[in-house]
Amino acid sequence: MTKLTDNDVNVRLIEKINQVEEKYDKNFSNTQKILMTTDGSITAILDVLYGKIALKTLEQHFEEATEESASLVNVDVGDEVNYREIIMHKDDQPLIYAVSYIPLKRLTKEIRDDLVRADIPIGRILKKYNVESRREINIIQVEKATDKLKELYDTEEDFLTRDYTIIMNGEILMWIKEFFPVNYFTEV
Repeated sequence: MTKLTDNDVNVRLIEKINQVEEKYDKNFSNTQKILMTTDGSITAILDVLYGKIALKTLEQHFEEATEESASLVNVDVGDEVNYREIIMHKDDQPLIYAVSYIPLKRLTKEIRDDLVRADIPIGRILKKYNVESRREINIIQVEKATDKLKELYDTEEDFLTRDYTIIMNGEILMWIKEFFPVNYFTEV
């Protein structure tokens, strides 16, 4: 196995998106590739493309981590996590749907309060509190639309998805999975 050099750190992401294009037999737009591979804030990218976007929380609650959610955020089964489903939109046009698990024991009171009480994108919350973090992209793929996605976007299209973790102080602060239809962001 070849050791990656500092100049090769993005090779893995480029290979991932190339594999998805090959498997799906489609060339994605540069904007789609950026949205799928960025290790920065999706909110910031959408704000640049569309003007300030808005967020609507579809569901949010605290729950005990299951085996699945505990493994996603590296906590013990039974630890309290925040489950959140949101849609980022501009003028009621859905842009990106996302689900997240966030272990509450790793949040400050201020971040927890903002997360729970307001429709604020995670990227803006992290920026507001000057949270130094990094994103690690786990999976980039195309998935069939669920009934919920079909309803939210009024489409039968397949969806580009990615899941990633936000890491702070060497621990997973958040696990997020984002979705948008494959026919979105092709013109911008």
